[in-house]
Amino acid sequence: MSKFGVLVMGPAGAGKTTFCNALIQHLQNTRRSCFYVNLDPAAETFAYEPDLDIRELITLEDVMEELELGPNGGLIYCFEFLLQNLDFLSEALEPLSEEYLIIIDMPGQIELYTHIPLLPSLVQFLSRAGPLNINLCAAYLLESTFVVDKAKFFAGTLSAMSAMLMLEMPHVNILSKMDQVRDMVSRKELKRFANVDVQLLQDDNTEEEMTTADPTSTSAVQSGGSFNKLNRAVAQLIDDFSMVSFLRLDVQDEESVGAILSHIDDTIQFHEAQEPREPKDEQELDYEDADM
Repeated sequence: MSKFGVLVMGPAGAGKTTFCNALIQHLQNTRRSCFYVNLDPAAETFAYEPDLDIRELITLEDVMEELELGPNGGLIYCFEFLLQNLDFLSEALEPLSEEYLIIIDMPGQIELYTHIPLLPSLVQFLSRAGPLNINLCAAYLLESTFVVDKAKFFAGTLSAMSAMLMLEMPHVNILSKMDQVRDMVSRKELKRFANVDVQLLQDDNTEEEMTTADPTSTSAVQSGGSFNKLNRAVAQLIDDFSMVSFLRLDVQDEESVGAILSHIDDTIQFHEAQEPREPKDEQELDYEDADM
């Protein structure tokens, strides 16, 4: 029996947990079942209490205190410990039926998604290739305020592409917090960002923006006139792969959340596994609601 899940990923501050909350609320409103998994050992508060929480197994605070590690080293240790105790996941996820959407909230350390070979092992265990047989996709969130700084946006796009190549799983890439940029960027330009038009770096005003940007930037796509060739090379790399495009998310808008969920469902083929409900079942459900 197949299961279905989404791995919510992205850099710190991208709005992953906020998106998980909006997704859970939308699922509840549409009478769908979900199972919320927190895999961030540094998380503190939740609007919805996780059904499974890595902090019951290990916490970043304890690791940093006992092993005298920093935040990044401590997080890597937490995931190494999780991979040594995968029964923690399987005992909770194995009994779930195909009606559930498993929402897995990941930490924000970008290293996990780009070059540290821990997540591929976790994905293999969770996915159809592993014992849990979950139809799994990644939802990679990038903060939409990045579009205000083209160099930062293309650095974020490069990180999304790196995660896609490393994890080798279906991805839904999302520009989050759209409500914060609607007054800053035109609809036409937002469409170009969503479809990752590399010519954005070649716009007439780009060179002026680069020269006035912070010269200490260490983004993968650098700002400053001397980095124009590097910018073009990175843009060409993104264009050559043609892998990354973004959906736009406003968690305050129910339709926006529903549209993202629809893309996730299509990616994991959720509806193909669901049996059609008979009309009489719908009537019985209405009667039950009327009695409540």
